[in-house]
Amino acid sequence: MSGKRSIFEEVSEQGAARPVAQPGLIDKGRGGARRGIRAWLVVLFALVVAMIVVGGLTRLSDAGLSITEWRPVTGALPPMSEAEWQSEFEKYQQIDQFRIMNGWMTLADFKEIYWWEWGHRQLGRVIGLVWALGFFGFLVARQIPAGWTRRLLWIGALGGAQGAIGWWMVASGVTSGEGITSVKSYRLMVHLGLAFAILGFIAWYVFLLGRSERALMQARRAKEARIFGVATGWMHFAFLQILIGALVAGIDAGRSYNDWPTMGGQWFPPNAFPVTPLWLNFLESPGLVQFIHRMVAYALFAYAIFAWTRGRKSVHAATRFAFNAAFAAMAVQVALGILTVLQGATLHVAITHQLMAVVVFVLILRARYLAAYPKAVSIRGEAK
Repeated sequence: MSGKRSIFEEVSEQGAARPVAQPGLIDKGRGGARRGIRAWLVVLFALVVAMIVVGGLTRLSDAGLSITEWRPVTGALPPMSEAEWQSEFEKYQQIDQFRIMNGWMTLADFKEIYWWEWGHRQLGRVIGLVWALGFFGFLVARQIPAGWTRRLLWIGALGGAQGAIGWWMVASGVTSGEGITSVKSYRLMVHLGLAFAILGFIAWYVFLLGRSERALMQARRAKEARIFGVATGWMHFAFLQILIGALVAGIDAGRSYNDWPTMGGQWFPPNAFPVTPLWLNFLESPGLVQFIHRMVAYALFAYAIFAWTRGRKSVHAATRFAFNAAFAAMAVQVALGILTVLQGATLHVAITHQLMAVVVFVLILRARYLAAYPKAVSIRGEAK
C-alpha cells in the first residue's frame, strides 16, 4: 500500500519524467539557415549596387542603345566573329542615335559602347542566376525560415520585372526616323526606381536576418514609433529625389546649367518651358527638371536636419548613431550634387554622386530599422 502524499506533491505517476524547460521556443519550428540566406542576400545586394553603377556608366557614355534587340538567352554571347560584329553595327546604324549623333563612328568605336551595354545586360543575367540558385537551393534543402519564402520569391519577381522594364526603356530609344537619340526619361526613372526598390527590400531583409525571430519580437516591443515615422518619411522623400535624379540623367539636364546657386545667372532658369504641351516640360525641359531637382534637394536636406534632431532623442545609442551616419552621408551627398553641377556632370563625379545616393538610401533604411527594432544595451554594455 502506498504511503500518504503531501498536498503539495504533483499529481502524476510515480517515476514519470518531469518536463524540462526549453529555451528559444519562439524560434523552434522556424529553423532555417538564417546566416546562409543572409550571406546570399549580401551577395545579391553587392551585385545590385554594381548593376546600378554599371547602368549609370552605360547611360553617361550613351551606350545604352548599342544593342538594338532583346534576346534574354542568345544575347548572353557577344559577337564571336568579324561578320557578327559587322551585323550588330549595321543594326545600330539604322537607328536615330547613330544617324543624328554618332555618324562618325567606326566599327572600333562601336565596339567600345557595345561592351558597356553587353556588360550591363550580362550582369543582370548573373543576378538572376545567383537569385535562382540560392532560392531554389534553400527551398529544396528546406532551409528557408517560416514566413520567408514569399519574401525571397518577391525579390526574384521584382528582378524579372526589372529585366522587362529594362527592354521597355531601351525600346523607347531604338527608333528610326523619329529624331529620338536617347531613351524616354520617365522610363529610365521607372527602371532606376525599381532598382532602388529591389535594393531596399534586400537591405531590409539583411537587417532582419541579422537577429533571431525571438530577438526581433522582443525588440519590437521597444519600437520608437515617432522616430520610426520620421525615418519612414525620410526614406520616401529620398526615394522621390532619386526618381527626379533619374529624370535629370535621362535628358542630360545636369550638363545644361553649370553655375550654382543660380541657373544661367538667374534664380529661375531662362527658357524653362520650351516644349509643348506645357506638362511635358516637367519631364523633358533640362532647365526645369534640373531646377526641380535642386529645389527638392534643399527641401530634403531641411527634412534631414529635422529627422536627425528627432533621431538624436532616441534612448538607444545604436539608433542615435544610425541617424548620425545617415545625416552625415546626406551632407556629403549635397556637396557632391553641387560639385556635379559645377563640373558639368563629368563621368567620375556624376557616378560618385549616384553611388552616394545608394549609401544615403541604405543608411536611412538602417536608421528606420533600428527605430522599429531597437538594440537594447545591458548594464555590461552588451547589445541584446
